[in-house]
Amino acid sequence: MAEGGTGGRGLASDEASSDDDDLTWAAAEFVPQGARVVEGAQGVDAGEAGAGKDITSGTCCIGVWGPLARDLVQPLTRDDFSHEAFGYFRAKETYLGHVPVTAMRLSYVGELGWELYTTADLGLRLWDTLWEAGQELGVVAAGRSAFNSLRLEKGYQAWGTDMTDEHSPYEAGVGFAVRTDKEFLGRAALTDAPLTRKLTPLLLDDPAAVVLGKEPVYVDGTPAGYVTSASYGYTLGRCVAYAWLPAGLTTGTGVHIEYFGEKVPATVAEEPLFDPKMTRIRR
Repeated sequence: MAEGGTGGRGLASDEASSDDDDLTWAAAEFVPQGARVVEGAQGVDAGEAGAGKDITSGTCCIGVWGPLARDLVQPLTRDDFSHEAFGYFRAKETYLGHVPVTAMRLSYVGELGWELYTTADLGLRLWDTLWEAGQELGVVAAGRSAFNSLRLEKGYQAWGTDMTDEHSPYEAGVGFAVRTDKEFLGRAALTDAPLTRKLTPLLLDDPAAVVLGKEPVYVDGTPAGYVTSASYGYTLGRCVAYAWLPAGLTTGTGVHIEYFGEKVPATVAEEPLFDPKMTRIRR
């Protein structure tokens, strides 16, 4: 990975399952000695030998996303945050106001933006800096429910909710991250494993209907799987649900989700449901 780049790294097991989904950042001061590994809100500074120190408790992250994200952060830094100078899946160390940050050009919500990392003691100062700068832009403090709704519309899976170490990357829809031309733990089992189930996007037929997750899903009147996570998609105007279902179900297939004893109709959708050309993120 080139200096300043970020990349997703899945950890595999010898049983062809995905053990986790990490993000690696190659920073100038760590290359070639090592890299920073980020998992959700966790971080590890890894050295050349792979040994690391857990810096989770001393690290915080604030995500700034939305059509006006660049308008918010650019005036706060001397560095160029344009798309040409700071492309998608890149990272750089800089200052926002007086706060040192590691800015990663990533988006888990389908909109332009950055994950901004700093030390825990400066987290409040970073928040206040961004909040004050964003007032004239109409900045909103969005919580986990908004985050979940947006990532489901974009088709971004959540480790531990949508997929676990019981599922293979191909089943979970992240097979694009697998490089079978390279040797890794579980490669043979992964290559030979049959695809019998798949994490499948569903759109509820009734715009007023919602489900919460963990409900059984029926195909042709027979229980065939379950919902992993769901949320109302305000951009799409429908509730979005992801479910483990038999592989081979085609787009447009009708299913039913049992919600408090009621069979709610839904339809297998084609992903990504939102912005398939990534124009809102890569700009």
